[in-house]
Amino acid sequence: MHPDPARDAGTGRLAAWQREVGLRLAAVKAGRRQDGPFEASLTGVPLGYVRLLSLEADPVRLSRTPRLVESAPARAVAVVLQENGHAALTQDGRSTVLEPGQAAVVDLRRPFSLDERERFRLRVLRVPDHALDVPAHSVRRVTGRALSPRDGVPALLVPLLARLAVTAGRIPPSVADALGGNTTDLLATLVHDASDPDDDDDHAGAARDRLVRSVLRHIDRHLGDPDLGPESIAAAHRISVRYLHRLFEDEAVTVSRLVQRRRVEECAKELARRGSVSATVSAVSSRWGFHSPAHFSRAFKALYGHPPGRWRGAAPATTGTVRP
Repeated sequence: MHPDPARDAGTGRLAAWQREVGLRLAAVKAGRRQDGPFEASLTGVPLGYVRLLSLEADPVRLSRTPRLVESAPARAVAVVLQENGHAALTQDGRSTVLEPGQAAVVDLRRPFSLDERERFRLRVLRVPDHALDVPAHSVRRVTGRALSPRDGVPALLVPLLARLAVTAGRIPPSVADALGGNTTDLLATLVHDASDPDDDDDHAGAARDRLVRSVLRHIDRHLGDPDLGPESIAAAHRISVRYLHRLFEDEAVTVSRLVQRRRVEECAKELARRGSVSATVSAVSSRWGFHSPAHFSRAFKALYGHPPGRWRGAAPATTGTVRP
C-alpha cells in the first residue's frame, strides 16, 4: 500500500499547529476529525500580561490530559469565544455545546477537551492566574458552561473580546496594557458573580487569613533586606501587587507602612541596649534595611515621638510605648 501524500501533509501540518498551540496557549493533544489535508492558522498579540490568540482550523479535537497537565503546567485561565463553527467543551464534569457567538471559561491548569466539529475560528484570551487573583475552586464553578453574551458580565466581556480580536494589532502598547487589565477585571467579576457567596466567603476568608499570616512571617524574616517591599513580597507569594494591597485593606495599614513600622521597632529594640553591644544609629538603621539615616530618623520620630539619638540615651532596655 502506498502512503497518501495528502494525508501525510495534513498530519504534518497538524503536528506543527499543535506545537504552536502548546507554546502560546497550553500543551494539548490535537486529533483530526477528517481525512485529507489539514489547514490551520494561529496568530496572537499581547495586551500587557494578557495574550489574545486567534485560532482557525479544520475540524479537530483538542484535549489537555492529566498527563499533560502534570508534565507541562500552564498557570493561566482562558476565555474562549466561538466565532465560527460548533464545538463541544468538557471540563470539571460538565459539558456544553458552544455555538457561534458564545464563550466559555477554560481553566488551563486542569484537564479539558474541546471538540471542534467543523471548520472553526476561535478567539482566546489567556490570563495568567496570578493576575486574575481568583481562587481555583471559584473558577471551577464556571468551567464547562456556555456564556451567553446577552446579559450580565458576559454581555460586556464577549463583545469586548470580539472587538479586540479585530483591533488589537493597531492598539498602542500603553493602551493595550490597560485593556489587558480591564479584561482581567471583567473575567474576575464574571467568576465572582457565578460563585455561591456563602461558600466563597468561608473558603476565601480562611485562605485570606493564611496568606496574611504568611506575608507577615515573610516580612519579619526579611526586614534587613533593603529591597523588601510590595513587589518582592507579592512575587514571593505568587500573587499580584494589587491583590497584596487588597489583602491589607482591612488591616488599617498599608504593606509599605507595615514594613517600615516593623523595621523601626526592631531598630528601637537594638538602640535601647546598653554598653558596647549597641552600634551606631547609622549602623543599626542600615542593618534593618533603611537606605539612609535621614529617612530612618524621620520614620523613627513619626512612630515614637522623638529622634533615635534621644531614644538611645533615655529608653529602657525594651521598646517604649508607640505613640498612637
